[in-house]
Amino acid sequence: MEKEITLELVRVTEAAALMASRYLGRGDKELVDKAASDSMRGMLDYIEMKGTVVLGEGEKDQAPMLYIGEQVGRWDDGDIELDIAVDPIDGTRLVAFGLPNAISVIAATERGGIEYLPTYYSYKLAVGPELAGKLDINATIRENLRVAAAILGMDISELTCVVLNRDRHREIIDEIRKVGARIKLISDGDIAAAIATALPGGDVNLYIGVGGSPEALLAAAALKSLGGEIQIKLWPMDENERLKIAEKGYDVERVYKTNDLIKSDNVIFAATGVTDGDMLSGVRFVKNTAITESIVMRSKTRTIRRIIAQHNMSFKTIPLKSAGEIRYQNGLKRL
Repeated sequence: MEKEITLELVRVTEAAALMASRYLGRGDKELVDKAASDSMRGMLDYIEMKGTVVLGEGEKDQAPMLYIGEQVGRWDDGDIELDIAVDPIDGTRLVAFGLPNAISVIAATERGGIEYLPTYYSYKLAVGPELAGKLDINATIRENLRVAAAILGMDISELTCVVLNRDRHREIIDEIRKVGARIKLISDGDIAAAIATALPGGDVNLYIGVGGSPEALLAAAALKSLGGEIQIKLWPMDENERLKIAEKGYDVERVYKTNDLIKSDNVIFAATGVTDGDMLSGVRFVKNTAITESIVMRSKTRTIRRIIAQHNMSFKTIPLKSAGEIRYQNGLKRL
């Protein structure tokens, strides 16, 4: 990109994570999402860019901000034009009920760098660098696990697959068990699960199953920097959606791979942990300090950075789109 905005994007996900963490375990996932979206949207307008949201909250969640097509950033003359993809909280239910693996996520590319997917859900297969280009989403689970074990030099019983714990995955789960691989079931948060397949030192070998299409695109942005791979096929929820996408010329049998989803060679991905997880630690409060852990990646240089930030809450301010700059402490008072 023409201008380095890595740290600014991390500040966006930090703000969303800090605001969402205020409602940890309160049982209200809508409140969690609203707080994260409001702060993420407010912080984006501080960045010197002409940003357009191409993947956001509005279409699926009917949110009043971060909708597809919304302009974000300062939009001054000379600012770089970027496409922005966001998920203020991947795992709002996880935050609402104090469960692990919730993160705040953003990705940015030059214009036209992110593919549009017409379905809410996709069937996904994600792997790390050693297995990239070696497996086939159209092959059976048995075949893919055998190939993975051979390439990795592991017994099938040592492989670990991550699957969302959903009724729609009963056949997938049964097949993995028959083959003899290990399974880690998750309730939500499949962006982090897909990325975990490619993180150095991780213990996840495959992520497989049906999940959100926006989450697939955001995972692809990270996997492009990590050298991993995601393959997806569109997964219409019903016959009505199948007919609609067919009328638009989409083929449900097409396999999209990482470079089809993230067409730009230069994408920045940033995420901040909200609750403790395998990829990132969640927001922690120690006396008057909040501690956040973030990861930021840039595909052009394959640079991966982990950032531990200490936020002095006596001085911390966060811009909300709905209310302007607010003081984090003392009831979020407006300045």
